[in-house]
Amino acid sequence: MLISLRNDHKEHLSLLKDKSIQVLVDFCKLAIDYLNNGPNEKLYKTAADKLSVNVESIQNCVVGLVNLVLLFCKHKLNEADFRDSILTLGFTEEQEVILNKFYQARKNEITEILNKLHVKEPHFDNLEWRCELLVASRCMPQQVTPIITMDLSLKTQKEDQLGHDVKHYILQTDVNNLAHISNELEKALLESTSRHCRKLQKHLSNQ
Repeated sequence: MLISLRNDHKEHLSLLKDKSIQVLVDFCKLAIDYLNNGPNEKLYKTAADKLSVNVESIQNCVVGLVNLVLLFCKHKLNEADFRDSILTLGFTEEQEVILNKFYQARKNEITEILNKLHVKEPHFDNLEWRCELLVASRCMPQQVTPIITMDLSLKTQKEDQLGHDVKHYILQTDVNNLAHISNELEKALLESTSRHCRKLQKHLSNQ
């Protein structure tokens, strides 16, 4: 599996392509410091002076390295896929070895963090319903009011990744409101298949 980057991400990393192995090692150390302590402008200023570039370029490159590892951890790349993706970006084989060491050193830690940050959204499990009728009363002898009662089941993955928790939600609505909800859901489903949404989903999957 090859990972493709956004153009701005590639541009941020391009600073390293024609630099020495030692410079790449130093940037990996800056990326590790970023992961542990956040941005350090003093270190970036020192690096900028050595390479004769502005501080913003250094910081963008460091963040680019961090995002690169985050992206690779998100997609759980093995060494072969990592190597192919790095070489496709224009790095040399020697640089790939250094970046792979950086990736392997932080992979487990970052994957654990990503798992903790992952939002476990509930998903549809089941829906049971029944129709109840409120028939005529003394005040309104011709009244017949249908009420829909629904038992909506949603499941959420457990923290240990083993099995699901299921919660039941009892809902009631009249026929007109149910028809409106159905129409809105059909519109949303149709919109999700539009060209704009497909482009947006592709963009988000590359983050």
